[in-house]
Amino acid sequence: MRGHLFVNPRSGDASPSVEELRAEAERRGIAVHVLAAGDEVEELAREADAEALGVAGGDGSLGKVAGVAIERGLPFVCVPFGTRNHFARDAGLDRSDPIAALAAFDGQERMIDVGRVDGHVFLNNLSVGIYGTLVHRRERHRRRRQTLAAGRALWLALGTHQRLRVEVNGRPLHSRILLLANNSYDLSLFSLGARDRLDGGLLHLYSADGVLPRTWQEETSERFELRFDRRAPAALDGESLVLGDEAVVTIERGALRLLGPG
Repeated sequence: MRGHLFVNPRSGDASPSVEELRAEAERRGIAVHVLAAGDEVEELAREADAEALGVAGGDGSLGKVAGVAIERGLPFVCVPFGTRNHFARDAGLDRSDPIAALAAFDGQERMIDVGRVDGHVFLNNLSVGIYGTLVHRRERHRRRRQTLAAGRALWLALGTHQRLRVEVNGRPLHSRILLLANNSYDLSLFSLGARDRLDGGLLHLYSADGVLPRTWQEETSERFELRFDRRAPAALDGESLVLGDEAVVTIERGALRLLGPG
């Protein structure tokens, strides 16, 4: 299969390096594009001459190319190559071996679900409230080149006492944390556990009113309509996003043709 892999380069000296990954992919006949500042990966993916599209990166790198793969009716490959690889874990990949994941370009196909909000595809989850605020503050501090950005953002978020003012499918919901997940998670405190499946066909909405939740309220649906009293900072697969005062979150069952190594 003629594959095209987009690589989001990672920092540090983790193995394999970008060049090692590129060399092995090209040895297998896979075209490689290492993303640079200013690259519009969606446009690059739309123009790629390929029979399968892949991304080497963390969770935040996957959704845009996955969305284009759905548009084009092409299979999608995930190569775990970031700091957070929750989707790769849930898809059954060995997160410690990006090279092995390249075999997926000639691997087995299965149909999995994706979530969508305001035209954006997500493979994991959409979070609003403390989680969303944390991601936005982390990004602001990173842009200011402050050290320990994530820890500082968490400290500030925990000091925020404001609850979300949100309606879910027309009813008020009092919460500080709102998480809409593509299929069911095992949740505990601030940790996202694994998903047993990626093809259950349902969104799972989790909410909690405490800063450090011991229990979560859960409900399921194929569609959630959210109404906020103002624009809401959110995180989509760990990347910052701002929602308008209204947002519709849906699940598209079996929309993505995911390739696995075997």
